Amino acid sequence: MKISIITVAFNAASTLANTLESVAAQSHPDIEHIVVDGASTDGTLGIIKRHRNRVARFISEPDQGIYDAMNKGIGLATGEVVGFLNADDVYADDGVLLRVSEIMAKEDLDALFGDAEFVSPGKPDRPLRRYRSIYFRPERIAWGWMPAHPALFLKRRVYERFGTFRTDYRIAGDFELVARIFHGQKLTYRHVPQVLVRMQTGGISTGGWRNTVLLNREVLRACQENGISTSLPKILSKYLVKVLEFLYK
Repeated sequence: MKISIITVAFNAASTLANTLESVAAQSHPDIEHIVVDGASTDGTLGIIKRHRNRVARFISEPDQGIYDAMNKGIGLATGEVVGFLNADDVYADDGVLLRVSEIMAKEDLDALFGDAEFVSPGKPDRPLRRYRSIYFRPERIAWGWMPAHPALFLKRRVYERFGTFRTDYRIAGDFELVARIFHGQKLTYRHVPQVLVRMQTGGISTGGWRNTVLLNREVLRACQENGISTSLPKILSKYLVKVLEFLYK
């Protein structure tokens, strides 16, 4: 089963090489790695060119934000399964994509998701917390729950059926997509209780209280626009559970 992995990058010269090497090291024999760059100016293009033999498709041009760039990647993808790996993240081990492929093929799943570890820049072996996607259920979208996005793999047919990311969201476009495809639908899915991805802190979703405020406002909006009854206090209640992620890594 062919897997397309999409990496969106912009001025990611300090971290992108590790991401490219992580995908290249995967033992799964049929991987299409697509890199969508937003016209970087910091040396990112040079890194991509040095790893060009490991990248199946590559474009570099201005975009309208991260979700526009992700949609470009989906448009280029030819794999049966599509996943995203951020330009500062890596897979937890070399067998992640092989396991994903085997499980999704055997069970004919629409979606598979696992866990992610947050790590400090330069300290990949010292996890700060573990994002446990096991808490996600379609009925818990109203509480703001979603799988860890870099550890979420979808069949390309899901995008063909429900559409891609909405570009009018700045920070919660991945949540809106999850709300749209899982709420009231009959997707076949499975959670794998393993860390699949190690994510560096400091990204857009972990970039301070202003981003947190914006994130939860957009989560509320995404629920409302997809017919999911909720409230801001209901969404914020998930943070009581998330505190435990720091205690039980």
